[in-house]
Amino acid sequence: IFLYMPILVLIVYSFNESKSRGQWGGFTLKWYGELFRDPDITKALYYTFLVALLSSIISTVIGTISAIGIHNMGLLGKKVILNVNYLPVLNPDIVTGVALMTLFISVNMQLGFVTMLLSHVMFNIPYVILSVLPKLRQMNRHMAEAALDLGATPFYAMRKVVIPEIMPGVITGALMAFTLSIDDFVISFFNTGSGVTNLSIVIYSMARRGIKPSINALSTLMLLTVVILLLII
Repeated sequence: IFLYMPILVLIVYSFNESKSRGQWGGFTLKWYGELFRDPDITKALYYTFLVALLSSIISTVIGTISAIGIHNMGLLGKKVILNVNYLPVLNPDIVTGVALMTLFISVNMQLGFVTMLLSHVMFNIPYVILSVLPKLRQMNRHMAEAALDLGATPFYAMRKVVIPEIMPGVITGALMAFTLSIDDFVISFFNTGSGVTNLSIVIYSMARRGIKPSINALSTLMLLTVVILLLII
């Protein structure tokens, strides 16, 4: 109750006619309409979904190839690489965000869309690897060897045998990456520049000026999107 009641209150008051959180003024959808008439919100929505889509595609490709490589390594090498892969997952987001910001500044990269995209890709890759590896372990490895024996090239065997077998893990990894990218705040906050914001940064900025019903509406839509993606996963 303590954890979920505030979320329930937020959803209910996104439909409240009154601006006051202390009274119920009747049911309305006007805050949702007002939300999409706000140019800052629409711009943030565009960047949020663009970064989430691009980062999930790039991290899924890199993560899938990496998972296949890790799966075929020797026992010692596999343990070392997996432990390295766990570090970004276990590391606090603020440490990752500040470290990436320091890296971008040290190589004279202008903070903006590209740095935000790169930071999201880096953040998502370990989750894709961890989603694909279990499917690789479940797969009968002799199927790919049989394809090679029957004359298939390594690339053809990969494309026609291995990838279809691990596709559920690949899709799960892609959806997980998309979900994590949509609701990320800390890493985005430290690695974006002027003119490029996502929804979580906009919500934080709006909340500092005082909670408005449109924030409730925006938060409700973000929650709904993430819940739907998690149900699909």
